[in-house]
Amino acid sequence: MPLKLDLKPGEKFILNGTVVQVGRDGRSLILQNEAILLRDRDVMQEEEANTPARRIYFAVMLSYVDPQNVAFHDEQLYRLLNEYLEVTSLPVIKQTLMLIGQNVAAKQHYRALKACKSLIVAEDELLKTPAPAASEATASKTPKGR
Repeated sequence: MPLKLDLKPGEKFILNGTVVQVGRDGRSLILQNEAILLRDRDVMQEEEANTPARRIYFAVMLSYVDPQNVAFHDEQLYRLLNEYLEVTSLPVIKQTLMLIGQNVAAKQHYRALKACKSLIVAEDELLKTPAPAASEATASKTPKGR
């Protein structure tokens, strides 16, 4: 059964070890110490993890929100990172993959998720760019006038 709290501006409470204070406006929350927190817009469902970059995001997210199984999630994550590193030749993608790994190793999961979002954007751009057809590529290499 859900619990509804009616709180006054400035009031504090503790939720799973995190001290939370209601903002002066009565609409915002201030977390007074470290907490695992993901907003709805940052949550990815497993079925949405349908590209390499999205699978990496999902693995980072699980590593962040499920600390009891962090070793398992990190193992999956580093496998995905290494697979992507092996197949890409784009420096910006490689740098982003390395940054994600470094942030997770430093327990900076929110930063890693932010880097994952930029990886997803880059991947989306690459996937919507059509590869040149074989005949176009050959035609551009054929000297003109022959």
